[in-house]
Amino acid sequence: MSKFIFDKEKAISTVLYVAERLPKADFHKLSKILYFADQKHLVKYGYPIVGDYYVAMDNGPVPSQIYDMLKSVRGDSLFKSEEFGKYFKVEGNYIVIPLTKPDMDEFSESNLECLDEAISENKDLSFQVLKKKSHGDAYNCAGENSTISFIKIAREGGADNEMIDFLKDEMEFIKLCSG
Repeated sequence: MSKFIFDKEKAISTVLYVAERLPKADFHKLSKILYFADQKHLVKYGYPIVGDYYVAMDNGPVPSQIYDMLKSVRGDSLFKSEEFGKYFKVEGNYIVIPLTKPDMDEFSESNLECLDEAISENKDLSFQVLKKKSHGDAYNCAGENSTISFIKIAREGGADNEMIDFLKDEMEFIKLCSG
């Protein structure tokens, strides 16, 4: 499985950006907005926003490392909560509350474009609607608790063959460079 390079600082800013725009955003809604933002970014630009990979969990795709960050703040992860607790807190087990502003220098215009589109399209959707919406072909091909293919995420989002080829080349290059 090929992965992109995870950018922890950008991940923190991305969580803060979404949580700032969606008061009372829970883990589920945040995860789905990030998924659909990454899908848009893959389709248009050939790479994800943060570089996190998605796992097919029961209620839909979950950005694995961001989920670990959030769980660490909640107190049930291998990460130390002090590392991320200065940026956001978790209320009631699932509600993400920003404690600081996102570092806007972490984002490109394309990142913000895709994040804003995903927020706008999904902010008012219920848990069940988001769950159903995120259970597409990419999710269904992965298998429970397995990594969802970036190629399948992009294809499901409408990427053309040229973008799929570009994405495959990028992932192969990353794989070769990471040893």
